[in-house]
Amino acid sequence: MSDIDVLENCVQHLSPQLLALLLIDQTKTLHSRSKPQNIFWATSDYEMLGPKFAYDQPITPELITGNNGQVIRPRVLKDQEEQSKRSRIMAEVYSPAWLCNQQNNLVDAEWFGRPDVFNCAYGKSWQTNYEPIIFPQGKTWQDYVKAIRLEITCGEAPYLVSRYDMIIGKTIPVEDRIGLLDRKLRVVNENTKSPEEWLEWAQIAFYSVYGFEWQGDSLLLARENLLFTFGEFYLERWHELPDLQAVLTIAEIISWNLWQMDGLRGVIPNSCENKITYDNTLFGLETYEELCPGCQREELLNSEHNGTYCLIKDWTKQNRGTLGKIVRFVDLF
Repeated sequence: MSDIDVLENCVQHLSPQLLALLLIDQTKTLHSRSKPQNIFWATSDYEMLGPKFAYDQPITPELITGNNGQVIRPRVLKDQEEQSKRSRIMAEVYSPAWLCNQQNNLVDAEWFGRPDVFNCAYGKSWQTNYEPIIFPQGKTWQDYVKAIRLEITCGEAPYLVSRYDMIIGKTIPVEDRIGLLDRKLRVVNENTKSPEEWLEWAQIAFYSVYGFEWQGDSLLLARENLLFTFGEFYLERWHELPDLQAVLTIAEIISWNLWQMDGLRGVIPNSCENKITYDNTLFGLETYEELCPGCQREELLNSEHNGTYCLIKDWTKQNRGTLGKIVRFVDLF
């Protein structure tokens, strides 16, 4: 589990249901009210592989498994030309682990009321504080695990989990990881006494972290990184791998909490449409194009788009006895 590239062949071999969960688009599935719908490529980088790899086509298991199972790879393993192309077209830029750490440290300094809680940053590195985390008066370790965190335009989710440095590709030992979810799981490691208690609070940690991404391949990588982080922290704490049912439960949470979205509009990418009408006049057939009302407004994340608004779960609430109330992301603003 130390390799940075999660091979979809391995995930499929472990459980076809697991790979299906990592590919599902929960918003589309709810709207379709039929069979599960998947995230789509939302990039032209794979079109040379055939029609099913076109920009608007869904990512399905058979497209990314078989052969060597390396159709989708982390950015750091792509060649420089491909990296530069994605930066030009989609403004894809990844932050090095040291920078993610410094910014995450600022978040924690605000929450704890003191700096350097998990590590001390220096230059382009950090020194981990291996002593058990001490919590400020009036706050508990459970409060920290429950605190909501969101990584916008998350790419491969380097601010949430730090399995590897996104720039140089170097793996980071579990005990030295700096992601927002990594820190929560470290706290769970330090404060739980049994595998059952650990699983309960790890699940709560996963409830509390969110991220959205435009490109389908990056979103899949982010979901895989969170899932494998779960397994790696469990292995570190209990010296064995979690059972499949526990992994499937975490994958289901991830499929809701990391989703595909146009972050400026709050809708599934490219789902807004312009309405075209035709009118017979004395001068012949004239065409009128009516722009999406929401896209015409300067205000971001408004409620007037005609695209498909993305749905997520608020895990702090229940709906008809089931944990997790479905809400539109845009309504949170």
